[in-house]
Amino acid sequence: MITARSLLAGAGTNTAALAFGGASPTIRACTETYNGTSWTAGGAMITARQLLAGAGTNTAALAFGGQTPSTVACTETYNGSTWSAGGAMITARDILAGAGTNTAALAFGGRTPTVVACTETYNGTSWSAGGAMITARCALGGAGTNTAALAFGGATPTVVACTETYNGSTWSAGGAMITARRALAGAGTNTAALAFGGTPALNTCACTETYNGTAWSAGGAMIIARCALGGAGTNTAALAFGGATPTVVACTEVYCVGILTCTFTGTVTPPPYIGV
Repeated sequence: MITARSLLAGAGTNTAALAFGGASPTIRACTETYNGTSWTAGGAMITARQLLAGAGTNTAALAFGGQTPSTVACTETYNGSTWSAGGAMITARDILAGAGTNTAALAFGGRTPTVVACTETYNGTSWSAGGAMITARCALGGAGTNTAALAFGGATPTVVACTETYNGSTWSAGGAMITARRALAGAGTNTAALAFGGTPALNTCACTETYNGTAWSAGGAMIIARCALGGAGTNTAALAFGGATPTVVACTEVYCVGILTCTFTGTVTPPPYIGV
């Protein structure tokens, strides 16, 4: 990344991602976009903040909540070049999670500074109240859409492994994570999610887990163990960027699952024999 930072938010895919906000350690308003190879500067946010949440794509993103250092309720939408103001959240909070798109987003959990269970849904203009989470928590991971979301990990303030799924009105319990942790990142959907990074206690971790809608299983470990990072993409094509090791970092990693099959058609001429 151009600017090393942690406590940031992300949106998009592993080849078209957006990173915004965060701290390094100064609270940042800068935005960067990723094309699958390199990061370039985008338009600065209206309100510099850290510990925020994001949703959407790299050309249609939503940023909400966070800390300036005061906890805020402000929402901003990104069109690929500039940020504009959206409707304020009902409950100002930081260290929350997000899912969905810029016109159909979900905000859940967080800290006010009390840890909360409240959920809000965004229609592109304003926020409305949704069903409360089973377990109030902050520093959690999120994935999915506003009517099919997944919440996992976090702190109550005790670090937890619990998972919950949202159907558009209520939360229900899902399978527990293998490794309880907070300050992690997420990607994917509620039935095909990826959780990576975070901190189980005082240390950062590199472990990755994938969710199939019922249970979590272990995935490939990250190259750099870190927490408070940004994430984007799917459970088989994810992007991890920024974070803290605890030193603030700018490194980016891509996660890929699958087998590449190559088919060759034509005539193969063997090379001439070399030797006696």
